[in-house]
Amino acid sequence: MSSTVKSDKIQGATGTTVTVPSGHNLVATDALKADTIQASSDDVLTIPSSLNVTGYSANVSGNVSVARSLVVGYTDGRIPQANLEVTGNVVMSGASYPSSGGLWSGRSVAINGAMQVSQRGTSEASITTAKYAEAPDRWGIQITTAGTWTASQSTTSPDGFSHSYKMDCTTADASLAAGDRLYLYQKIEGQNLQRFAKGTSSAEKYIVSFWVRSAKTGTYICSLWDAINTRQCSQSYTIGSADTWTQIVVDFPADTTGVITPVSTQGMQLIFYLAAGTTYTSGTLSTTWEASTNANRAVGQVNLADSTSNDFYITGIQMEAGDAATPFEHESYAQTLQKCERYYTEQGAGVIGFFNGSTNIEIPFQFFPPMRATPTVAVLLSNPTISNKTSSGTGTQSGVSLVNSSGTANGFYFVQVDNCDTSTSASAGNAAQFRTDNFMSFSAEL
Repeated sequence: MSSTVKSDKIQGATGTTVTVPSGHNLVATDALKADTIQASSDDVLTIPSSLNVTGYSANVSGNVSVARSLVVGYTDGRIPQANLEVTGNVVMSGASYPSSGGLWSGRSVAINGAMQVSQRGTSEASITTAKYAEAPDRWGIQITTAGTWTASQSTTSPDGFSHSYKMDCTTADASLAAGDRLYLYQKIEGQNLQRFAKGTSSAEKYIVSFWVRSAKTGTYICSLWDAINTRQCSQSYTIGSADTWTQIVVDFPADTTGVITPVSTQGMQLIFYLAAGTTYTSGTLSTTWEASTNANRAVGQVNLADSTSNDFYITGIQMEAGDAATPFEHESYAQTLQKCERYYTEQGAGVIGFFNGSTNIEIPFQFFPPMRATPTVAVLLSNPTISNKTSSGTGTQSGVSLVNSSGTANGFYFVQVDNCDTSTSASAGNAAQFRTDNFMSFSAEL
């Protein structure tokens, strides 16, 4: 027979153990304090106020729910020698954290989910083709004849966030052709997906949570695409109120078919559809994992491109392993920037190079962090100001162009630019300093 012990405050004497046998509950309405606490089987340890385990350990094979504070270990400055062992869920401030499946730190495999890093710029108009726009890093746009758009890093955001990714329709397409489509996506390296154990008997579920807002209500599709095994799974969600922030949690089942290898190339895509023609909507939505089938990818998706009054905002994107969504894990700007720079970075301000002749300059770069792969290089600014540190000649250039580049993602990378002769009075061997904003981009996007 089960029983319950209830008290405003339970305090065990020093050196004692408070034990909750199987089939029994211990409820303290104020505080519970002891050296050791043990709860077994499927019992629940519920403390509305605080739990303080000062000496040894708290072992719970069920769930732990603490309303105010949880302390395991000493609180008087001594080195703690205590453990909290939970095989169920830990609920803190109303949010449940699984003790298996996901991590308490670094839980999300989606990078820049809070949209705070936007290295390429903060707004780009007239988008009609697929690209990484001048908008938040790591999020690409796939578009095939589905209107014209402005992408931007917006300051319109829900409480707790400073930015969002905004898509604004500037030329409508109210009648999509069969192959038309529009979506935001992030490609994720295979080596970052190992926690999901995809393709094994231990496979984990994919939990995707995010905040979304749009002027157009209706059904939207979030999708996962396994790029290695060409498998897919899609789930629908609803924006029920126009111009209102809504938090969405989308649950994708575990997939025991198709191992994702730990590679630095694309393992999976996380996709947010905004519009799709019948090529992608004429079948049955693939709510379980299946071989890639276009017709089943975005069934039911609204056409966000049907009016220039339409827009779409998204932020707080988190993709994690486990059975339930956890609160968004906020990072410092510096942490997120470093993750983004593995895939894209802009450099050049203040860099020192050397003239190979009167017009050609060779510039060394070193990447930190190392880039994902040997990058593609481009000149962002064709008219930088260059100072010849040997002859003191300085001038604003016109038509600086890329001649050559070589190197690796992990070491030094050398770039040669030409047409650098305006007012620099240069000769081979002279030192050149670029006195301008970043003028070179390096991309190793997936």
